Amino acid sequence: MSTRPVAVVTGASSGIGAAAAKALAKAGFDVVLGARRADRLAEVAAECGGTALPLDVTDEDSVAAFAAVISRCDLLVNNAGGALGLESIAEADLDLWQQMYDVNVLGTIRATKALLPKLVASGNGQVVVIGSIAAHQPYPGGGGYNAAKHAEAAVTRVLRLELLGQPVRVCEIDPGMVETEFSLVRFEGDQERADAVYAGMTPLTADDIADTITWVATRPAHVNVDQITIMPRDQTGAQQVHRRNQ
Repeated sequence: MSTRPVAVVTGASSGIGAAAAKALAKAGFDVVLGARRADRLAEVAAECGGTALPLDVTDEDSVAAFAAVISRCDLLVNNAGGALGLESIAEADLDLWQQMYDVNVLGTIRATKALLPKLVASGNGQVVVIGSIAAHQPYPGGGGYNAAKHAEAAVTRVLRLELLGQPVRVCEIDPGMVETEFSLVRFEGDQERADAVYAGMTPLTADDIADTITWVATRPAHVNVDQITIMPRDQTGAQQVHRRNQ
């Protein structure tokens, strides 16, 4: 039986989740990858020698089934999330707001709640939540995503308080602009609009965030990195971005 620590990564079929799974495997973790897109998930798992399991963090039964087959969990990376739309509050699509809240906030809670007993039992557990600069800085058109990420950050900080005295560390990592499928999903597959988000500047990559996750996860057991905000050099705030001439 393997004595390697086990890392569980949600939203692991692409982007930050996929990069994190690969980086953690290289760092010595056995990795369990969860996501809805089974084909993409299987490809990532094959690349890093991990185990792919179907997971929809918005579905209670899916989360329960996922957690039930995981016998050990030393690290949980709550990465599943995302933004939908850029409508103003006056024109808010509340169905999209509900979806964002369900995946970013309740999804994080569902996965954490399901695996917390195993994290405690590990004797040196850790929860890493991938948040966003949107959790700190509201911006026009970001109301639904801002609200969800602010709530996710609050949940993460409360978890840190509630686990004081338990052998579980909690870290919130809040990236700025990272070039993944994030904008493509936000703009419903509009590649041109998604590309424009990163035009004229150098964004972070999924590997940059994966490196950060791995660094946090490999600190000594007595070290808790409570929160990290990480942005590209070309960005100083949610909407403060330096763009070079095209």
